[in-house]
Amino acid sequence: MSVFDFESLDVFNVAVEMVICVDEIAEGLPSGRGYMRDQLRRAANSVVLNITEGAGEYSPGDKARFYRMAKRSATESAAQIIVASRLGLTQGADVSRARELLHRVVSMLVRMATRAEHRAA
Repeated sequence: MSVFDFESLDVFNVAVEMVICVDEIAEGLPSGRGYMRDQLRRAANSVVLNITEGAGEYSPGDKARFYRMAKRSATESAAQIIVASRLGLTQGADVSRARELLHRVVSMLVRMATRAEHRAA
């Protein structure tokens, strides 16, 4: 049962799945990389929060702005995972799954922002 409208959005549900996956990656980072852990978690959570804010807006221009912010946070999350992986701090199926989910989220957000921008014009 969905209480909030944003819960029915595919992008929201994929983004929540991504946050769970990214959190597992962050948890596995070495203790000396706490700054990476915190930033990765903040960026991933920002994706979900900006999606919900955008969904709650009435103005198409405002919706597009929040969806673009969510996209930026998703690409930031992807970059942090790539850096952690290249530093040898994380690897394996979690990284592949997180990248796959982030790619899906970014693709959906680009389409959503573009549609909202066209409605605003």
